[in-house]
Amino acid sequence: MLENGDLKLPKIPGLIKVKQHRKIPENYKIKSVTISQTPSGNYYASVLFEYENQVPEQKLHHFLGFDFSMHELYKDSNGNAPQYPRYYRRAEQKLRREQRKLSLMQKNSKNRRKQRIRVAKLHEKVANQRKDFLHKLSRKLADAYDCICIENLNMQAMSQALHFGKSVADNGWDMFTTFL
Repeated sequence: MLENGDLKLPKIPGLIKVKQHRKIPENYKIKSVTISQTPSGNYYASVLFEYENQVPEQKLHHFLGFDFSMHELYKDSNGNAPQYPRYYRRAEQKLRREQRKLSLMQKNSKNRRKQRIRVAKLHEKVANQRKDFLHKLSRKLADAYDCICIENLNMQAMSQALHFGKSVADNGWDMFTTFL
């Protein structure tokens, strides 16, 4: 149950304060709530709603095709390619330094726990930067085009076979296609 910025869960006594990022219409019913914790210690609630409205079908007028590119994320059928910032490559030196510190620390010590959280926050920052960029790009494309065609690739096999593991993972192609 969601009321006045508080979430009521059946197995937890009391109310949980929530940062709600969007207004929920009156006719929506809550189906489920999933609580997850990140390695850095933050909690997130994902709420699934049920509603009656159906999305109307539209005629397709504007089409776009994508081809995966290792350097620019993709090349589209119009010849455009976004400048992908390569967030992991930028943060690699900081990550390397912090992970080295972590590996040298004594197991089960307080300082090791603190350092583990520092490393987790760095990884989370890179993931959030990538997710933000891909969300904004996919939203812009979805608003501009009626139909977007994408090639189907096995990114895990590509990263292993061609030894491009970090570059393929840093692109976030699968996440991008999911957002689209």
